[in-house]
Amino acid sequence: MKKIFKFILNTIPRPILIRLSIVVRPILAFLLKGSRFTDPIDGKSFSMFLPYGYGNQRNNVLSPSTLSLERHRLLWLYLQNETDFFTSKEKKKVLHFAPEQEFYKRFKKQSNIEYTTTDLLSPLADVKADICNLPFEDNAYDIIFCNHVLEHIPDDTKAMQELYRVLKPGGMGIFQIPQDLSRATSFSDDSIVDQKERAKIFGQYDHVRVYGRDYFDKLRSIGFKVIEEDYTAKLSPELVEKYCLAKGEIIPICFK
Repeated sequence: MKKIFKFILNTIPRPILIRLSIVVRPILAFLLKGSRFTDPIDGKSFSMFLPYGYGNQRNNVLSPSTLSLERHRLLWLYLQNETDFFTSKEKKKVLHFAPEQEFYKRFKKQSNIEYTTTDLLSPLADVKADICNLPFEDNAYDIIFCNHVLEHIPDDTKAMQELYRVLKPGGMGIFQIPQDLSRATSFSDDSIVDQKERAKIFGQYDHVRVYGRDYFDKLRSIGFKVIEEDYTAKLSPELVEKYCLAKGEIIPICFK
């Protein structure tokens, strides 16, 4: 199964994968029903989660029902337990880059947010836009989600400046990235052009860098106030295992 999923991820373009997953998802959810693991996003339980990874495949990562990964489930739990994102009576403007399927329909249905999605390629994007040159006004959004996007952007400094520009004063941004916390500094090398080699080194063939611990300080240099939220440390080991989370993953919570 690992080889099949690895082949699919590395050969089928992401926009097509998004469309195919709509058909495949209910079949997988039915076949893998069980009680060992639970997806907190929809509350459904399964005998196993699916493997995932462009390079090294990780076991029990991809939820059969929502197709969420560890980072998505972690973010959902944080928003649900630690913020008023789902319950606020004050309507907030939300900008979501490269919207994840497991969030898209749920956020769209929320009456307490004005929800806008954006991306250059995603079929789920309301506004096709370059993150380095956004068509939005200054101080426009209360909340910005930009998760696992910046590692694809050659000029991530410009992208961060644009995120800061369009976020309202006092607003919150969550900018998750794949991060190697054993690295003090981020690493990039444009001379590596082979896709297999890039997947091996950067974790995915279309990533341009591996972020280290300096990621948080780079966000601070743009102007953000950053909380390095190790949310799995606030959950019991039993829940971390039940929800198939990545222990120690940091959520960058950014404020303007």
